[in-house]
Amino acid sequence: MKSENPSNAECIRRFGSYRIIEHSVLIVLFLSLAITGLSQKFFYVGISQSVILILGGIDNVRFFHHAAGVLFTALILQHILVAFAGVVLLRWQPSMLITFKDATDAMHNFRYYIGLVSSPAMCGRYTYKEKFIYWLSLLGGIQMVVTGIILWFPVAATKYFPGQFIPASKAVHSNEAMMIILLIVIWHIYNSIFSPEVFPFDKSIFTGYIKRGRMGKEHPAELSAFDAREEINKAAALVNRMKKKDD
Repeated sequence: MKSENPSNAECIRRFGSYRIIEHSVLIVLFLSLAITGLSQKFFYVGISQSVILILGGIDNVRFFHHAAGVLFTALILQHILVAFAGVVLLRWQPSMLITFKDATDAMHNFRYYIGLVSSPAMCGRYTYKEKFIYWLSLLGGIQMVVTGIILWFPVAATKYFPGQFIPASKAVHSNEAMMIILLIVIWHIYNSIFSPEVFPFDKSIFTGYIKRGRMGKEHPAELSAFDAREEINKAAALVNRMKKKDD
């Protein structure tokens, strides 16, 4: 996390340019895969037939679906490699790993929602809800990539796997896609658009900044760590200025 936006003292930089671009690309690819995939699965529905006609026929729909799938595979691979290199080589904090604290935070918030405690859990950079949707989407995305490759190259796949893998992959690919789409539409879009905390739209993943008040409510532990680092930086800067005066 970087220092506060100088143009707005109530906002804190939470996401860098890399994460903003990565998320934007993911949105485009998700929509592309969802539209071209659903129009093939539900080809008999009127809106699906309209999409197929607009894209120039079923062959073009499959081409766009495959192209988006290749780019999605590349996006997942770079995401995993960057995360691995960051944690192992650059000593990033593995803030997306699920820990025992996430379970205790979930239990604490359940008690908070039913009025047994007066304040919500002290969540860090990512809450247990954000980790849940992240890991479900990531593991589901990997599953979609593997089954998609098998369906794209069924003859080659049967050289290494039993023939039953083809219909099984079709069932998994189709049903997993529906689950991910429903997860994104029902849960993620609600939290990003319709939740009272962010309505009418959560801009933080596109601007990189989050309001201090909201951060204090949703990520109080991260805000405390940020303020502590700011105090350390100010103290270090003061010491450096005093040294320069002495010199």
